Amino acid sequence: MIRVAIAGASGYVGGELIRLLLDHPNVELIAVTSEKNEGLPLGRVHPHLRGRTGLRFSKLADLKACDALLLALPHGTAASRIEQFVQLVGENGRIIDCSADFRLRSAANYKEWYGEAHPAPEWLPQFVYGLPECNRERLVGARFASGVGCNATAIQLALLPLERAGLLSRNHPVIAEVKVGSSEGGASAGPASHHPIRSGCVRSYAPTGHRHAAEVEQTFIGLDLHLSITAVEMVRGALATCHLQVGPEVDERTVLRAYANFCSAEPFVELIHDRAGLYRHPEPKLVAGTNRAQVGFAIDSTRGHLVALSAIDNLGKGAAGTAVQTLNLMCGFPENTALTAFGYHPV
Repeated sequence: MIRVAIAGASGYVGGELIRLLLDHPNVELIAVTSEKNEGLPLGRVHPHLRGRTGLRFSKLADLKACDALLLALPHGTAASRIEQFVQLVGENGRIIDCSADFRLRSAANYKEWYGEAHPAPEWLPQFVYGLPECNRERLVGARFASGVGCNATAIQLALLPLERAGLLSRNHPVIAEVKVGSSEGGASAGPASHHPIRSGCVRSYAPTGHRHAAEVEQTFIGLDLHLSITAVEMVRGALATCHLQVGPEVDERTVLRAYANFCSAEPFVELIHDRAGLYRHPEPKLVAGTNRAQVGFAIDSTRGHLVALSAIDNLGKGAAGTAVQTLNLMCGFPENTALTAFGYHPV
């Protein structure tokens, strides 16, 4: 049993972390923080957790020593206070930062994408990028891990089967478009999330220049990625549609084998490739509330056009679920502990 605290637990990702860890048999959740909700019961902010725990929100400054600390704080906070957080977990403790502060290995790359110098560049090499499907071996026993970008996660899971099979060429660009739900914008309301404005929209809010592209390019060195993000009428979920050019030797059977081999080794990634039915391709709605991902593809061999698909819950596999999966690997627990839930239908 390990003692775990969550710093910054009033947002959607924090709420998902609480929900998952309360059901974790190897975790004692000892503290959750929120500056503006200090003293309130968790159910006041996360109504689905009413009656689940007697914990109340505390201040960040009141955190005590713990075995593992999960950070779901605003951008820049973890990096600016990393030394303090390391002291809380001691020399054998673990830290997982769900923000973007430690996802990129290069300080120069961070400055290019985030427009400012990294507050603690010496710590960047010490954090393992926390996507188990990419870095499982490095995460086992690691002390420090980053979180993942939800859009980057969806794209990487779509492309990893092709990369592992040697089918992801660097000779042609990859055109990726990710459709996302409103919860990606976080729990704080703003003009873009106001219901009369947001409802019914199909908004191309990042046609170019989205920061999650940096994570994908870091994983697939030399890849020429063109990424667009579109907000759609959905609360939870992300659907990545990636267009690639392939040679005449790549047919459906070759691609199917690549995806089947990859998914057979991944506990949370399922291949969806049916010839008929409403759900013959990945669908975010079917993985909502879970750490599961669906991947699939379609190919037009006559034109050398391959479409790689991936569906995730942006708050689950795209954030909190992957963080708990990473925690399991870091601490030596079975990888699927507290993460075995399937989705609901209909929802």
